[in-house]
Amino acid sequence: MQLKYAVSALALVMSLGLSASAFAAGPKVVSGPAADPVCFKPWNADTKYFQFPKKDGPYRIALANGFVGNTWRIQMIQTAKAYAAQPDVAAQIKEFKVVSTGEDIAAQIAAVDNFINSGFDAIIVNAQNPAAFKPVIKRANAKGVVLVAFDNTLDTDEAINVNVDQKALGKLWTQWVVDNVPEKSGKILEVRGVSGTSVDRDRHEGVLETVKNAGGKFEVVEVQGNWDEGTTQKVVADAVAVHKSFVGVSTQGGSAGVVRALADSGHPYIPIGGETENGFRKLCATHAGEGLKCLSAGTGPAQVAVAMKTALAALAGNVVPQSIALPLSEVHDPDFKDKENFYSDQSDNFFVGNSFPTCGINFSAQEIMGQTKQDQ
Repeated sequence: MQLKYAVSALALVMSLGLSASAFAAGPKVVSGPAADPVCFKPWNADTKYFQFPKKDGPYRIALANGFVGNTWRIQMIQTAKAYAAQPDVAAQIKEFKVVSTGEDIAAQIAAVDNFINSGFDAIIVNAQNPAAFKPVIKRANAKGVVLVAFDNTLDTDEAINVNVDQKALGKLWTQWVVDNVPEKSGKILEVRGVSGTSVDRDRHEGVLETVKNAGGKFEVVEVQGNWDEGTTQKVVADAVAVHKSFVGVSTQGGSAGVVRALADSGHPYIPIGGETENGFRKLCATHAGEGLKCLSAGTGPAQVAVAMKTALAALAGNVVPQSIALPLSEVHDPDFKDKENFYSDQSDNFFVGNSFPTCGINFSAQEIMGQTKQDQ
């Protein structure tokens, strides 16, 4: 009787167009360390390790991006293309595809499903929503597809995540601001990113936690800058017009827009904790003698290359952590130096900090900016 039921169940599986091996696909949880423990640093001591079945290359790799309406995302796409074009990487890739779906979560998931069904070997995701991907992760694992999320990662331990500690970054910016406000009181302007993303959520939590524990009488005023310089400049100008005075700013992106909005409105320069845009660092260096104090910290778009390197390692059957921790690029007043941590002869919209030496990843501005911005 049990054999009869087993045969019937197998017949049902086959009738649905699946194979019995589909339920055994996906990574095994194994013991560490990683095959490259210097590059693939585990998030913490409790991080588990994955090993996927080895596949022969070259591979078909896809980048499923969501939001694309700012310079970080555009540079990220260019960096991904630059990495895929490097000779040693190109030798491992048969096809590299890029799709950006905007802020439509369903469209991004549909794009991932399309890559899975089209037989891609690995999919790199900058997720529009951290919790919406659980069903598609299971579908990827069932087909033996390596799924790697970076930057805006996934609230799961069933796919590989590559990121910096975004909450710690929000705390770092805000602690810098708090430490540089002698009065330990006043309004702090928080410029948030794209709503619904894990990065915006985690950084915001870091801002609020830091202010709560600061021991002073601070008030946080929130505006939505969408990680975009033009949007940020407008919302900061509007906030200054309404609230008149701030003692500091913690901004997730569009950081140069903060400085310009303060200058245009006649607001005194105040401590700003912001991202790694080249234009922001230029302004911080230029106006340091006028009272502008800055911390510029974050992670450049080159983290997409670490995600791609991780996917290629996993496809080769190497052991990788489920969650990989990346280092931050950080510089603060008075240590801004031209040609060292910002570049006066490069575009304002270029993000500095595009190297991960522990992974053998380094890009010149020319290498990145020579790539197209469009999907392919």
